[in-house]
Amino acid sequence: MILVDPMLATGGSAKSAIAVMRQEGIHEQNIIFCCMVASPEGIDNVMKSYPLVRILVGEVDRGLNDKKYIIPGLGDFGDRFYGTH
Repeated sequence: MILVDPMLATGGSAKSAIAVMRQEGIHEQNIIFCCMVASPEGIDNVMKSYPLVRILVGEVDRGLNDKKYIIPGLGDFGDRFYGTH
């Protein structure tokens, strides 16, 4: 099963989505999480809870800033996608 999100920042959304998939009976080792950009913190957070999930990412950036945004990152994806910023 492929789970797609544009960014993996803190890992909170990814972990919630994986939890739903697990509740539906999908085995952890059968989940591939795909994203364009990720932070090391987000990857670590997901891997601590779900070590068998595979993460496929286009770029691992430096980390998170004080607002928990990926730096340098792409800015807030929701703001960019919906034109709210």
